[in-house]
Amino acid sequence: MSTAEAVTESVDILIVGGGMVGVALACAIAPTGLNIRILESREDRPEQLIDALPTLTEAGFDPRVSALTCASQQLLTHLGAWPHILDTRASAYTDMRVWDGTGRGEIHFGADELHEPCLGHIVENRVTLAALYRVMQQADNVQFDTGVKIESISSPDPLGARKVRLGDGRSIETRLLVAADGANSRVRALTGMGATEWDYGHHAIVTTIETEDPHQSTCWQRFTEDGPLALLPLAHPNGRTLSIVWSTSPGHARELMALDDESFCQALGKAFEHRLGHILSVDKRHVHPLRQRHAQRYVQAGLALVGDAAHTIHPLAGQGVNLGFLDAAALAEVILDAHERGENWAQEAVLRRFQRMRRADNIQTAAVMEGFRRLFDDLPAPLRLLRSSGMNLMDRISPVKQHLVLMAMGLRGEVPRLARRPLA
Repeated sequence: MSTAEAVTESVDILIVGGGMVGVALACAIAPTGLNIRILESREDRPEQLIDALPTLTEAGFDPRVSALTCASQQLLTHLGAWPHILDTRASAYTDMRVWDGTGRGEIHFGADELHEPCLGHIVENRVTLAALYRVMQQADNVQFDTGVKIESISSPDPLGARKVRLGDGRSIETRLLVAADGANSRVRALTGMGATEWDYGHHAIVTTIETEDPHQSTCWQRFTEDGPLALLPLAHPNGRTLSIVWSTSPGHARELMALDDESFCQALGKAFEHRLGHILSVDKRHVHPLRQRHAQRYVQAGLALVGDAAHTIHPLAGQGVNLGFLDAAALAEVILDAHERGENWAQEAVLRRFQRMRRADNIQTAAVMEGFRRLFDDLPAPLRLLRSSGMNLMDRISPVKQHLVLMAMGLRGEVPRLARRPLA
């Protein structure tokens, strides 16, 4: 038996997945003083991203961006990460324009109608992650291991504790195992946590573009015949740089990816109805297949699923990472409160409080996104007319429209304490 095989370490909380949601969770729980370990399969160390970020930022934009809601901003502010994000770059957006590409329906959402400074911020994922890494480094009780592969996970003992065996022969015993390892979660698979999933029949093309006309601090979304096309404003001095998420059929996505840059810009401009003039340039394009998944339950004794490990949804409203941050805030709230009361926070009965806080809300959001996607499928002309009329009617009913956008911003409904805006 090698030295590595003989080693068994012990931690209070083991988080598998060192992305935005997993690190946010660790930072939120750190004030308890519990011994927290994060396992990340990638080799890159947190300090590498922090050190490289100025150079990366100067060179261009991360094609992966998120439309962070006010609730996510509040959580990141509470953790101390938001100032780091603002010091790097973030693009506040004040308006959203959504229209039916096969009809005449259009809805406009404006921050001024809500007496808010903005509706949210478009932030590159690596900027958010680096900010969370900075906060994590200040916590002595959080350890981050990279290049880690999980081989097996034991069943829970009577108190819920599990043993995780790693690829290098080490084992880690933990009171609570948290899966934050993404849509194809290894933890979810090894622990038998079933999930319902289906293919959306869409692939998403993501990249960065420059337009002829300014983006006006507006998020633009057109529902095309093949799927939604979103243009999101980025923080560039020229005011004409945007991130795109173009969801379309797999065949159309292959055709678009095969085009040269000039032809792609022309196709994009046409699909976007040239709302911002010509598309002047495009960065490297990336394509991702889209599937919806939802775990049948989020918790077992000594186990919890958060973020994409628990649920994935269509990116048409940019809610994915925001739901993950709300998961992190809710699980942290349950653990913090149980720890303060002296309860066993790894017990399934305690963890079910987290599941009750988040699962119904996540299912509802997924259902709404699926409803929107189906609503804008290719429909007969009479139904397209009805759809457009409904959009125009909603645009004129301010209370309904305001309620919808406030819910999307995380300013209405049951929001976890750490993501809740403080009372004035």
